[in-house]
Parts: sequence; structure tokens; C-alpha cells
Amino acid sequence: MQTRPILKSKLYLYLTEFFSGVSVMAVELGASRLLAPYFSSSQIVWTIIIGTIMIAMALGNLYGGRSADKNPDPDRLYRRIIIAAVWIAVIPVLGKYIILGISGLLIVTVSHNLLIWAAFIACMILFVFPLFLLGTVTPSLAKFTVDDLGDSGKIVGRLGAANTIGSIIGTFLPTFVTIPAVGTAVTFLLFSGVLLVLALIYFISAGAKRILCLVGAILFILCALFGASDSFAFWEEDLTYEGESVYNYLQVKEDDSRVILSTNVLFGVQSVKMKTDGLTGMYYDYAMAAPLMSGCLDRERTDLLILGMGTGTYATQCGKYFTGFSMEGVEIDDRITALAGKYFDLSEEIPVTTYDGRAYLQAAQGTYDVIMVDAYQDITIPFQMSSTEFFTLVRDHLNEGGVMVVNMNMRSEAPGNINEYLSDTIAGIFPYVYTVDVPGNTNRELFAATDPQAITRLRESAERIEQEDLGQLMQAVGQSLVQYEGGDRILTDDKAPVELLGMSAIDGLITGEVGYYRELFKQEGITGILDEFS
Repeated sequence: MQTRPILKSKLYLYLTEFFSGVSVMAVELGASRLLAPYFSSSQIVWTIIIGTIMIAMALGNLYGGRSADKNPDPDRLYRRIIIAAVWIAVIPVLGKYIILGISGLLIVTVSHNLLIWAAFIACMILFVFPLFLLGTVTPSLAKFTVDDLGDSGKIVGRLGAANTIGSIIGTFLPTFVTIPAVGTAVTFLLFSGVLLVLALIYFISAGAKRILCLVGAILFILCALFGASDSFAFWEEDLTYEGESVYNYLQVKEDDSRVILSTNVLFGVQSVKMKTDGLTGMYYDYAMAAPLMSGCLDRERTDLLILGMGTGTYATQCGKYFTGFSMEGVEIDDRITALAGKYFDLSEEIPVTTYDGRAYLQAAQGTYDVIMVDAYQDITIPFQMSSTEFFTLVRDHLNEGGVMVVNMNMRSEAPGNINEYLSDTIAGIFPYVYTVDVPGNTNRELFAATDPQAITRLRESAERIEQEDLGQLMQAVGQSLVQYEGGDRILTDDKAPVELLGMSAIDGLITGEVGYYRELFKQEGITGILDEFS
């Protein structure tokens, strides 16, 4: 085995193990943030990320051990580290294009579990190879570090401890420091740079592999120049704001009539501010039936709680059209709350608590006339806010005659869909449940009450509203509401497969949207699709 002077104290080998552990976890967490704007951050996506990375690490362990036995040369290990570092640096430059290319190909070829396949293939292409290379670190270092079999247990234990401590730091740093502060792309570059510097110091100290070191450094610099500040939604022009928080990718854009917030680059509007007076044309308008069902026109004060405040669209609309409202919101992402004040004119008089919605209800002592649940975001449905136990909490925090309104955003006609599970679960808690579909999008509003007069109050109140636009809409909603008869599809804290149900709904929505292009692809192939857009 060739011995470099830098390895004589073995400290550098322990440092290599430490920074390898840091980088593996940082890449894993960075992977989740890279994929989330396109595929969501659901448990399914996390499972795919963890699974593919474990496959890569296992294969790397096997190869690293065999390679170290066959040729115990540390140069080979540090050469692999340079390659891994450069590959990781390339991810923020090319990753989004690869993800969209995979999605575009699969969207016309795969009918079921599209997001699963797209996320899995993206992970295999982007992350398996560099983490396979990093997986060779531990067995290689064990070979280089152990001189006496009598000390092998102690040495391997130290290596394991160094890797574990590095993994702990690599878990917390991206989540709480680098991603919120500088973003996902720079996070990849930071930890790639750590690995590259580690390997460069090794080779430079020995005066070896100068060309490899130079090439690695040049490629890293190019990646830093082209990947550090590139947008997730690179096709969008003139975004008002784009950034990341601990929980979300965030995008604000505006036109002549409105400002919108999106937390997904491919679809979805999470909040909207109208620049002119009037309704939003979205589900927030339909949800304003809930205060009328609770009898808000006949009270001096109506207490409203919004779980999933976003930037406050629902609160703003209620304040615009009704009087005597006392409103408060709960939003888990404080960066969204900050955007609410800056871009969406949310009143400073409306308190917003940064907390999980269910945890807030468990701690709150107050009761409300209306509780809106607006925490379901594409496939990312928090199971703890979809169960019998949660909806029981909501009911217990309603005043007499109070109403819960739930925005369900993936309408589907397939039997056993996510909305049917949610509706059955709610119907097991509330005796009176009504639904209405919002035209022009996939949202369905559900209203739940314990008072049989709720729908009567809505229809009578709709005729008393002074604002013509809201009055007409509420009359239409009152006539369109369908009473829901509960079934036995119940979600509980113990069993709530919301990710799989959501994935099925997404498949249905995508099939409906791109059915024409799938048929065109079957008949004419990729050239037919290209001709369609040319």
C-alpha cells in the first residue's frame, strides 16, 4: 500500500470519514428539496430517496471493500471522492432539466404511479452514482487505517463514530442553516466543495494527480458559476420572488389582476391577492359559504380560525365582504407568513401563529364559529390532519351552530379516491356534511356542521348579502350543495394511507389532462408530439 505523508497520523483518514458522513446526509436532504417542487415532499418521495441512496451506499460498501483488498491504494479512494464531488456539483446545474425531461417522457408513456416512477428514475440518475462512490469510503478507510488486527475493533469503532457524527451534522446543517439561508443549489455546491477540498489537499500535499485536481477544480468553478443562482422554474420570466424555507419552495408572481403564491413549480396556486375589488374566482369564494351557514349575518362577532393560513387569502376575502369578524390563522411556514405581509397585504391585526394546525388545536382553549382547514397541498396531505382524531378536535373547538369548511384539492371520480376517504371520515364525526365542486379547477369544498339548519341559514343569508357578486355566488352554492352520505372508508391516526390515495388521484388528473398527447405518442411517437408544438 502506498503511504502518503498526510496519512501517517491517520487523522486525515478520520476527517475523510467525518466529511463523507456529512456530505451523504446533506445530499440526501438536498435531494428531497430538489425533487419536492416537482414531485412533492410526501412520505412516498422520501421513501424513494432513502431507498435509492441506501442501494447506492450498499453497493459502494461492497465495491469499496473488494477494491481495497485487491489494491489498497489511498489514491484510488481520493480520486473517487473528486469524481463524487464534481458529480454533486453538477446536480444543481442539470438536475432540474433531467427531472423535467424524465417527467415529460413518462407523462406520455406511463399511466399509473407516474410520480413514483419519475421520482425513482430521477434519483437513480442523479444521486446513485456519487453516493455509490461515497459508499466506498468506509471499507476503504478501514483497510488503510487498521495496522494491527488487535486494534481493529477500536479503529473501526472510531471510523463509525466519525461517520455518524458527520451524518448528524449533515442532517441538521442543510435543513436549518444552508437551505433556508442560501438555497438548495448552493447547498449542493457547499458540500461538494468540502469533498473536493478534502481530496485536493490530499493530492496537493503529495504532489500527485495535478491534472485530475486541476480538472476537478475547473469543473467545480463552472458548476458554481452556472448552477448557484439558477431558478427551479427556469422557464418562468419576471418572478416577483423565488426562494426556499425550511418547509417549502416558494414562488410569487403577478400579472395585471392578481398576485399568486405557488409552492410547486409545475402546478397549483396556494394563495392569491386580487388587485381589483371582487371575488378571486377560486375556492376561497365558495368557502365563504361557511360563515353564512354559521349565521354570521345575525351576530355582532364571528370567530374564524384558519388552519393553513398561507398568505391569508381567505381571511382577506372574509374581511372584505363581512363585518364583525375576529380572525386568527395558523401557518407552519413562517416564511409564507412573511410573504403575506410583503406581497399579499395581509392585515397586521390578524394574528398568525407559526405551528402545526393539529398541535395548535390541542393546545388552544378557544372556540370558533368557523374553522377552515386548508392544509392539503397537492399530494402532500398531512395524515395527522386527515384522521378521525383530528376532525373530532375540530368539532370540539366549534361553538354551537359552528361550521367546518375543508378545501379538498384533488377532485376525482374514481371510486375509493382520497376525497371519499376524507368525506367518510368527516361524516363519522359530523352529522351534516355537504360538498360542492368548484368549476374550472380540481377543488371540492366540504362543509360540516352539527346543526341541521346550517344549509337553510346559507340559503336565506345569500339573499340578504348586499354585494351582488358574492350574493349571486352564495345563492348558486346554496343550490349546488350535495348532502354527503358517509361510508366506511375511515382514516385514523393509526391508518391513514393519504400518500397512496393522493398518488392515485394525481394519476387520474394527469391522465385527464394529457390523454390526447398519450394517444398521439402511441400513434406517431415523439415526432408527433414535437410536430404538435412546432
